[in-house]
Amino acid sequence: MASSRPLDYRPSRPEIAVFVSGVTSMGLEILAGRMVAPQFGSSIYTWGSIIGVFLAALSYGYYRGGKYAASRASNGHMAQLFLLTALYVAVLIFAGDLLLRSTTAFPLPSRYASLPAIVLMFGPPTYLLGYISPYAAELSAKEGLGEASGHVYAVGTIGSIVGAFATTFLLIPALDVDVIGLVFGLLSVGTAVALVRPWVDGDQALASVGVAVLLVAAASSGAVGIAPEGQVVYQTQTAYQELEVVDRGETRTLYLDGQPHSAMDKSEPNRHVFEYTRYFHLPLLLTDDVDRVLFIGGGGFTGPKRFAADYDVTVDVAEVDPQVVDAAEQYFRLEESENLNVHTTGGRQFLRETDHEYDLIVVDAYRKDKVPFQLTTVEFMRLANDRLAEDGILFANLISAPTGPASEFYRAEYRTIDRVYPQVYSFPTTDTVAVQNIEVIATKNDTRLTEAQLQARNERRDIGIDLSEEIANYRDPPETGDVPLLRDDHAPVDSLLDPMVGQRYVVEETGGNATVAD
Repeated sequence: MASSRPLDYRPSRPEIAVFVSGVTSMGLEILAGRMVAPQFGSSIYTWGSIIGVFLAALSYGYYRGGKYAASRASNGHMAQLFLLTALYVAVLIFAGDLLLRSTTAFPLPSRYASLPAIVLMFGPPTYLLGYISPYAAELSAKEGLGEASGHVYAVGTIGSIVGAFATTFLLIPALDVDVIGLVFGLLSVGTAVALVRPWVDGDQALASVGVAVLLVAAASSGAVGIAPEGQVVYQTQTAYQELEVVDRGETRTLYLDGQPHSAMDKSEPNRHVFEYTRYFHLPLLLTDDVDRVLFIGGGGFTGPKRFAADYDVTVDVAEVDPQVVDAAEQYFRLEESENLNVHTTGGRQFLRETDHEYDLIVVDAYRKDKVPFQLTTVEFMRLANDRLAEDGILFANLISAPTGPASEFYRAEYRTIDRVYPQVYSFPTTDTVAVQNIEVIATKNDTRLTEAQLQARNERRDIGIDLSEEIANYRDPPETGDVPLLRDDHAPVDSLLDPMVGQRYVVEETGGNATVAD
């Protein structure tokens, strides 16, 4: 008597449907984070909203599908659900940005601001996919309700695992958001056809071809090369963020998740375009000797390039995103050399593993809505302190407001740095209370320098740049009694950033202009 072998196994159509629904729903969930991040950031509140909406939509789909499974469950009905899902994905590809922006006017607290967009954009297709599992359980060849439902849950979960890993490790690093949407849309169309073959009637064939054409057309028309900020030169999804290089006149700007990060004058590449990058030179007035510098965070590499070109120093850069490094090499004239070394690793990991001693460590890895908490804590500040020379300096480029509710992150970070270093200085980069770059400088020297002493050093020392205007932004220590000390076991960075959601981020340009990002 012949026994069945595992290699002889062929999945049934309901099993295929459940597996693909798991792949697609989890893939769309991860993709949602990338699509809403430019508008609402990628904080824990955004991700919590995404997860909650997907679970709610799936649950409602399960409930409705369960009610109608006995009377409506069929391969043909599941095919219709996949086609409707693909059709909505086509809408997302073509009009996702419009849908996203249309929800920003809802009068919600900042931490809930992304909810309407997530519900509108991803609720309907996820709800439709929720019908698949109860329909598949009804059509299952397994004996008994328990065995059928357990089998469906297992196959659907395996599909979700595949969708999670494939989207995270394969699709997002390699493809644009629109193309990834196209992949899931065509996968849904292909599954719809597979569920009814070989008995595909004329209406089913026409619907499948029509949805596929709409998907391809939407994906083809999505990237027009124009953004409100200027001409899009390059755009990609990295493993960490959305990356755009945008030209406006002679200024080339690097945007990460929709926020301006670095800028370069194409005709004068080493000129400081953003005012805050001039502050990188301030530590040269606070110490007598700088031989080796570490930048944590590269972006457009404005600071590292200037230090390597202007001073007789060795510059190391720890940039976690290799595609940021690639973009800097291709579009921002980054060239490694004997005194400029780029390491594609996280800043904290680099500090743990390096055996070099630094005279200056510049932390330039913070954004308005996305801050790696592991670079904010007392433990990190102590690690940096251990890697600094006896007269070494820590420089942190924060994005926050100097006063008011939106200043919580700045004041908490100041308190944390102040716990480790004898002297801490603050330099806001604009004369407003808007969200802006605030430069915090910490020294191991017990003696505190006054604004007048710094101005005198600026006049006396030749460091190749006049910093008198920057020194004039010298501020007294802020009030920190009402903000937390950030520790590895408790660093509520997302809560501290929350008051900045929806506020303008003002980046001063050296010509007196300002780049404003919402």
